[in-house]
Amino acid sequence: METALQLVDMTRLDAGRDATAAQYQSATPFPHVVLDDVLRPEAFAAAVRDFPGIDDEFWKGYLHVNETKFSNTDPDTWAESLQAVAQEFCSAEFVAYLEDLTGIANLIPDYTMDGGGLHMTKRGGHLNIHADFTTHHTHENWARRVNILLYLNEEWEDDWGGKLELWDPAMTACQGTVTPAGNRMLVFTTTADSFHGHPDGLTCPPDVARRSLAMYYFTEEAAPVRRSTNYQARPDEGRARKAAIAADRTVLDVYDRLKRRLGISDEAAHKVLGRLSKLRKRR
Repeated sequence: METALQLVDMTRLDAGRDATAAQYQSATPFPHVVLDDVLRPEAFAAAVRDFPGIDDEFWKGYLHVNETKFSNTDPDTWAESLQAVAQEFCSAEFVAYLEDLTGIANLIPDYTMDGGGLHMTKRGGHLNIHADFTTHHTHENWARRVNILLYLNEEWEDDWGGKLELWDPAMTACQGTVTPAGNRMLVFTTTADSFHGHPDGLTCPPDVARRSLAMYYFTEEAAPVRRSTNYQARPDEGRARKAAIAADRTVLDVYDRLKRRLGISDEAAHKVLGRLSKLRKRR
């Protein structure tokens, strides 16, 4: 029998669960909800304390037109406090909570962190508006259905930027923002047009970074539709910027296909991606 969660404050989350689920499923521009104080105070303090430093050796940079951020998708390299939080997010109790919240049954958590894990964005970094890739890279019959983003910032000032923008399916207007306040979680349904991102460069101090833990949940499907990350330009961006975003999106689709079809590592795929990017710039 599974024991009660020690790090995630399920008592707080369970309060008004039905009302929160109704709020989630009726939200615009796509189903989502913002939850505060998700971890118990001592668990949040430990996660903040143990979050890898800006110069940690295990960060991998994703540095191209559509994003300039760093990630660590290997829980074995994380502090025990962060591993424990991720494990609770994979627990039967928390997954059942997500199923009630989202109305999606039979969710499968992913401790392998395919596309998820610890994320860090430094001063000047950004993440263009996008809809996420739709199927797991190893289990290709797993359709990605739900994202959770837990912000692990000790402090975050409004004038540093970094608010997550939520855009309508037609990419005509931003219909909501989420400040990455500490111990705040955004939960949302992953669809082909759940567009989100923080496309403007951060203005936080050089020794501060925007920090989060991202985890994804899947359902097993007979024939899920594969789509790579679909980056989009905002309506007011110039022609050259829009062209650069579209070209980079094409290169990243090649990257995604290489990972899936050839079974190559991220390191090898990054090398190929770099070569393709150089070739594109020469044209």
